[in-house]
Amino acid sequence: MTANMSGYNAIDDCLQRVREFYANRPFVIPSQRVEAWSFPTSATTTGIRTSQNIPLTHVTDLCLLFPKDARATTCYDNLCFDNMQVTTCGRNFPDMPMNALDQQLFQMQLNASNLDLLFETTDEFEEALTTPRNTASRRLNPHTDLTSFIIALQCERNSNGALTFDRLYTQNQNESMELRGAPIYQGDTDCQCAIDLIGQRSHPPILCIIHDTFQLFGPAYGSSCVYDVNITFDEVIILIEG
Repeated sequence: MTANMSGYNAIDDCLQRVREFYANRPFVIPSQRVEAWSFPTSATTTGIRTSQNIPLTHVTDLCLLFPKDARATTCYDNLCFDNMQVTTCGRNFPDMPMNALDQQLFQMQLNASNLDLLFETTDEFEEALTTPRNTASRRLNPHTDLTSFIIALQCERNSNGALTFDRLYTQNQNESMELRGAPIYQGDTDCQCAIDLIGQRSHPPILCIIHDTFQLFGPAYGSSCVYDVNITFDEVIILIEG
């Protein structure tokens, strides 16, 4: 084990003390777990209002995906909806309803992806978030790849000018997650409520939930990994300190 700073490394005495410290304590690696849940219903001509009961444990982020059919496992288009919001635990995400083509949503996705300061987005990422797929009179054929659309919602609140990650936590008990929204343009040009030649509608939206969790390695587990989704950070500290 060495440090990540150039010119520094751990001496043998340091390594030995680390070995002794973890001889009877678990070695903790903070990590994240992603769960994918499909909503039960898809969009209709008037929009979407659907809910799913999901157990919540230290949830830090929510991600919305909008597949056109069950085969779309990596390609997701902009659904071009307005007044979109997810509600759970008496809170709305985001605080104000969002428009899928609005500058506010674009900035929100930059923040969620840490692309709002030094790092520049790819053209594919930007175009998927900002390119209209239809108008009031017709659908628009894309000239570039627009299948990287995803909505990431951070579970945070603004507290005295600072962002506080208070997470969604229901002690792993089921909580209703409701998604709602309406198409910007209704009717034949609606690009999300599409009906194919055999009468099938678009696939229901997918909600990905990102949990904070820990991987525990230690003698008590035979040097294998225990993936714990229920233990809290404070409990981990107590476990390490003995």
